Amino acid sequence: MAPCSQMGPGRLSQGLLLLWALLGTGLCHTGAKMESFSQDARTSSPVAVSNWTVTAQLVEEMYTNMTQECWEYFVDMMRNVTVVELCEWKVISRPYSFLQHCLEDWADHLHYGYPNALAEQYIFQSHHRYFHNCSLQHQVYFDPPEDVLLAMIIAPICLIPFLVTLVIWRSKDGKAQP
Repeated sequence: MAPCSQMGPGRLSQGLLLLWALLGTGLCHTGAKMESFSQDARTSSPVAVSNWTVTAQLVEEMYTNMTQECWEYFVDMMRNVTVVELCEWKVISRPYSFLQHCLEDWADHLHYGYPNALAEQYIFQSHHRYFHNCSLQHQVYFDPPEDVLLAMIIAPICLIPFLVTLVIWRSKDGKAQP
């Protein structure tokens, strides 16, 4: 483990925050009593509800901090992408996929729920900041009008019986073909 002097202030506070979250959820309590399973949730003490609220707020704060780190790393990766390459999926797939997986993995790790409003905010922010002109550079293809599409479907279907009839008619001639 690295000495504290080499760790940044953000890393140390996040470690303490994680420890506090684990203590708040009861995972690290050594002398805690087991409560009966028959206790109804309506009769639980206000302290338990308060601990749950504090824990939920702590998890939300931790997720907010981790998503900010995901975003900062994504921005750092996008610095290597030129303006011309912004809309090429081969170039941006790695940073974009990293951002998505980072947001999802931290939500899963903290049991926060994904998708969530904060993750969506970062995804929208990435599109707004980096990819807002991508759809204008590439031609968008549309389906043909219905009458053209219908003609393209029916023409081969009608052609098949005509060709089968022609083959049968030519084979009934009875003359040997050289």
